[in-house]
Amino acid sequence: MNTVLIVKEFIREHSGEYKKWQYRNIYQKMMYPTFNIIFDFLLASGKIAVDGEGKICCIWNPGLVKRYLADKALIVR
Repeated sequence: MNTVLIVKEFIREHSGEYKKWQYRNIYQKMMYPTFNIIFDFLLASGKIAVDGEGKICCIWNPGLVKRYLADKALIVR
């Protein structure tokens, strides 16, 4: 779990700066298969996205989610 948080925090701080293959900037001792599993999880959960150039971007915005959940006119399915 700690490794997932490290990757997520790095992507949030450096959104749009790095491509997936540049994972070595995140954590020197992390194995690439481990990074791939974490990357796929974050991508599938909608917390990150990959742009046309292949750069990783953070798209998760907890403040915006809270605002939408508080709006009674919107329905969560």
